[in-house]
Amino acid sequence: SLDGASLDGASLDGANLKWATLNRASLDWAHLYGASLDGANLNRASLDGAHLYGASLDGASLDGASLDGANLNWANLNRANLNRANGINDWIKAIQLETYPITYTAEILQIGCQRHAFAEWAAFTDAEIRRMDGVKALQFWAKWRGWIFQTVEMCPAKPTGYVAPDKEGAA
Repeated sequence: SLDGASLDGASLDGANLKWATLNRASLDWAHLYGASLDGANLNRASLDGAHLYGASLDGASLDGASLDGANLNWANLNRANLNRANGINDWIKAIQLETYPITYTAEILQIGCQRHAFAEWAAFTDAEIRRMDGVKALQFWAKWRGWIFQTVEMCPAKPTGYVAPDKEGAA
């Protein structure tokens, strides 16, 4: 476990940190080009200015992580938990409305702990929204749905450029 570790500016290009526990770790300005952080726990970690170009964060938990100025170009954010992730960068955007933190990428919208593609959010019925967090969720969605989609349209997150490997060619 590297909980609370200070790795500011560390050179970790290509490192295998799959499933690493890095809660509250400081990785400001760390070089993580092409690093594998799949399933890593980066809750409340500081990744300000981190170079995550081409890094894989598939299934990583970035709950409350700070990503101010982080470079996520070509990064794999599939299944990443972005709840309360914050910081200004081109690839992950954050909004706080009432009791729900909202985080989004070019493909995914996460409201609280619910993470879905934009098309799924647009198609959810009232009953499906209510099942997420009761009447509170339904009232929130009725009030903010249009504004959330308008904000995302006006301030879109930049696609990372990551392309999943073609599974047909896999042995």
